[in-house]
Amino acid sequence: MSVPRIVVIGGGAGGLELVTRLGHKLGRRGRAEVVLVDRNATHIWKPLLHEVATGALDSGLDEISYQGHSSLHGYTFQRGTLSGIDREARTLTLAPVLDDAGSEVLPSRELAYDQLVLALGSVSNDFDTPGVGEHCHFLDSPQQAEAFRQDMLNTFLRHNASRVDPPARMTVGIIGAGATGVELAAELHEASRMLHSYGVTSSDADHLDVHLIEAAPRILPALPERISQAVRGELERLGVRIHAETRVTRVDASAIHTADGARIDIDLGVWAAGIKAPALLSELGLPTERNHRLKVHETLQSTEDPQVFAMGDCASCPQKDGSTVPPRAQAAHQQVATLYRNLLAQHAGKPLKPFTYRDRGSLISLAHFDAIGSLMRGASARSLFIEGHLARFFYASLYRMHQRAIHGTLKTGLMVVVDGLNRFLKPRLKLH
Repeated sequence: MSVPRIVVIGGGAGGLELVTRLGHKLGRRGRAEVVLVDRNATHIWKPLLHEVATGALDSGLDEISYQGHSSLHGYTFQRGTLSGIDREARTLTLAPVLDDAGSEVLPSRELAYDQLVLALGSVSNDFDTPGVGEHCHFLDSPQQAEAFRQDMLNTFLRHNASRVDPPARMTVGIIGAGATGVELAAELHEASRMLHSYGVTSSDADHLDVHLIEAAPRILPALPERISQAVRGELERLGVRIHAETRVTRVDASAIHTADGARIDIDLGVWAAGIKAPALLSELGLPTERNHRLKVHETLQSTEDPQVFAMGDCASCPQKDGSTVPPRAQAAHQQVATLYRNLLAQHAGKPLKPFTYRDRGSLISLAHFDAIGSLMRGASARSLFIEGHLARFFYASLYRMHQRAIHGTLKTGLMVVVDGLNRFLKPRLKLH
């Protein structure tokens, strides 16, 4: 008798943590075949992409090979992109994998499943704003973050080569003042300071203009106002120019145009103003919302098919108060535990339990300058406001918690030591 096969599509934070737990419980014991599918060969924690974009984090050191990780944790890995599902036959189709030249590396394949988990995450939503796709960088993937970093370095070098004294000012426009936009704005000032200290450019933070543009009345509109105000004060101290209640109407190669007729000249543009689930999800024959998020029950099962589950940013999960679970990293992390138990329960023919989201607070990193946020006090609605070194510690601990979930306590502890040594042995910024 063949063992059941659990297929997880998407190796983001939630997907990788889930297959790791399932691999330990079922895969190693031969009780189920656990398969992870992802279009990329490696994993990096998405909340760190703004650091990859500025070179503060070397993705080559922090990325995890799915193939190597799977061999140690009881699951198998297949590289590919989901292109369709046959729910009656319980099979899915993976599109061909192509190299950079467009040549086929892996052919289209079919993969059978008994239980399917969709953890495809989210992508930027440009709301069809003219020019954004052509002239703005996005930070949805390590490849996009690396492309921004290379463009940033080249722009600094071009300004340095102009031989103007004082050096020409470099301008970056960031559209969207959520967590990604805010954290990138702070990291850019740190990056310019470090590039100057290493002699890469004669320009420093005093020759960098960062414009942070937000359509809402304040930055970080999804977070408590106290955090928003504190972060705004820190950004303004760094020299970031904040444009609240400013709607972008179009972007061209050298400027951002706003609804009030203003023109903001830029050397680099970044879009970080909204997210949506991948459009493919609306083509699978399963109920979705307008932003392509799959509709699921509180058990994280699709409302149409009990053998199909969804989690993270691509799932619209209802809560008892009538709201839906917000698309946040901590929500995906919490859903792993519920989904893990429900997959085991369904496997054993037992009742499934609903997922309940608990807001643990919010933390914003402002490079090495500061961190600001709040921690929720248990099940109460009250929160504890923190900033400075304590906030930096808790922010760093979020990544360590993710590492612990996929590597275990011992290996994570060794990684902390190695990371500390690298800070002394290697440049603090990726310069090549």
